Amino acid sequence: MDLMNIVEKAFANEKVSKYPSFKAGDTVTVTYRIKEGDKDRLQKFRGVVIQIKGATPQTKTFTVRKIASGVGVERIFPFQSPFIDSIELNKVGKVRRARIYYLRKLSGKKARIKEKKVSLLSEEGANAPAEA
Repeated sequence: MDLMNIVEKAFANEKVSKYPSFKAGDTVTVTYRIKEGDKDRLQKFRGVVIQIKGATPQTKTFTVRKIASGVGVERIFPFQSPFIDSIELNKVGKVRRARIYYLRKLSGKKARIKEKKVSLLSEEGANAPAEA
């Protein structure tokens, strides 16, 4: 066997990420499945990603923080969790750190994260017809 076949087989087992790429400071909505008795339902958790942790895809997790009724709520999600239905990227934040724990101490307007300017061309698609 040559080396390329071994490498291709090793990466064939890797699961392709079905989630958008995001980083600390981004606002995401995580839709996850909750089991209550014999029923399943979907619940959304929208907040700011304050950290991404883990070296391998099996151990990789991300922490999302939101404010609910004036109280900070954080939730840790594993990337490989079967309970995560979808992840939607709402805002791209502009931060200079990988772990933004300082948000825990801030409140009100000071706790806001600047939004990174994203071109409309990349959001709507380059092949969209122009309206006259």
